[in-house]
Formats: sequence, structure tokens, C-alpha cells
Amino acid sequence: MAVTGRADLHAHTTASDGMYAPAEVVRRAKLAGLSAIAITDHDTVAGVEEAIAEGDRIGMMVIPGVEISTVTDHTDIHVLAYYTDNADPVWQNRLAWIGSARDRRNDEMLHKLQELGIDISIEDVREAAKGKKGSIGRPHIAEALIRMGVVADMKEAFARYLGSGAAAYVQVQSVTTTEALSWIREAGGVSVIAHPGLYGRDELLGRWAAEGAHGIEAFHSDHSAEDAERYQTFAANHELIITGGSDFHGEREGESYHGPLGSSGVELVVAEQLRRMAASMSSSN
Repeated sequence: MAVTGRADLHAHTTASDGMYAPAEVVRRAKLAGLSAIAITDHDTVAGVEEAIAEGDRIGMMVIPGVEISTVTDHTDIHVLAYYTDNADPVWQNRLAWIGSARDRRNDEMLHKLQELGIDISIEDVREAAKGKKGSIGRPHIAEALIRMGVVADMKEAFARYLGSGAAAYVQVQSVTTTEALSWIREAGGVSVIAHPGLYGRDELLGRWAAEGAHGIEAFHSDHSAEDAERYQTFAANHELIITGGSDFHGEREGESYHGPLGSSGVELVVAEQLRRMAASMSSSN
């Protein structure tokens, strides 16, 4: 494959909490001038097949991925997985189990919001999700709060109610980061620690590298230039793949949640690094 161009290795669709269908995200990635896009929905690969089919149709490289919700030391940590064997029933069952934990958290967060005097129901959230086929998550709850006039925008929803430490926040009781790294490896995938700058737990990066993480997302819409430089240095020192992505979810009133497609990413050669790593793992099994 050609190794020139840009790749956005972190994007969401309606299969989880994104605003656009998988095929639409692929089309938008092409219009944004990207050469490759990774579909990394939360705890599901339900949008990957549609995205790959659209990529084949329009000549756009689509990288199969998923963003796994994990916990380490009471901190929510997300791990990106690329090129997993999505036909593996064990892997699918594990994703389903993680997804069920998200559903339980949604119920608990709604209960907390109700205790705070906000008359919100799961029906309100489903309406805000506009019949999306994927899992419901915090952005959908935030959208419901916006529609109800409780908050003005996504930032306020997360700052006041839904973000870590906020009034209605509930942590996902899910797989540990260590377990997730093992599960991804067993599914033949390549694991990357997502947006480490959002956690404030850089002291854990060495531990995850020792436990088998293959890469680190140095470039992200919410990372500063200093963050990106720090994580590039760490990755180089630990022989990890340096990745990047926008964490695109869509736009509301002209503003993107996290960042627009292609606003953060890497050279296309990194996508080839991920593919080769997955291939080498498959051949060694």
C-alpha cells in the first residue's frame, strides 16, 4: 500500500455515541482529505463492517478498531484496539459484557440526576440518541440535558454532571486495563493507550508498556503540544507505536465534540505499522 497521506486513528459512529452512520463518517473522512480512517466505537465493532464496505466503494482505507472502557486504580482508562479478530466469539462475548456494564452505568447516572431534581428518564436519552443502533453513552445523556434546558452545551453537561468527579458521575465497573490488554492480544489485535493526557496518570504508562501495550495515542484533539511531545518521547523510549486521532463524534451547532475529522492524526505509515504488528501477532499464534 502507499504510505503517504494522513490517517485519523480515532473516530466514532452511530454504532456507539457518534452522530453519523459508519458509512457517512468514511465519506466525511475522504472529504476531509484523509487517506485512512479508523472506526473506534465504544465497546462495539458493530459499525466496522459498514465502514469497510463504504471504504471499498469510494477508495478509502478503513482500519477496524474499537475503544475499550477499562478501569485502573479507580480511574477510567480507554484502550484502543485495532485489527482484532471480530469473528472470534470469545472476543464478541467480552465486548458484550463490557457493553452491559455501560448500560448499568447509564441507569445509575440517570438515578443520580433524578436525585439532583432533574426529571430525566431513559426515554429522554433514547430520544436524544435519535434511534441509533449502538450503545447509549454519556454524550446521549448530555444531549438530553441540553434538550431539556438543564445545560447549555456538552462542555457544561460534562463539567457539572457527567465528567469524572461531577455530580452525577458513575464509574464503569468494567474490565481492568491489564485484563483488556490481554484480551486484545488474545483477539489478535494491537492495543494503544487512548488520550493519556486526559487521565493525569502518566506514572502508569510504564506499567502498561510492560504489560503489553503496543502504542500510545500521543496526538489527540484534547492534548496540548507539550502533551504530544511528552508522549512521543515516552513511546520512543519504550519502543511503542506513536498514534493519533481526532476522537471525532460529530458536530452540534457547528462545534465538534473533541475535534473535527483529521484535526489530529498521524502519517499513513503509522496505519501500516499497526497492520504489520497485527499480522506478526497472527503469524506467531
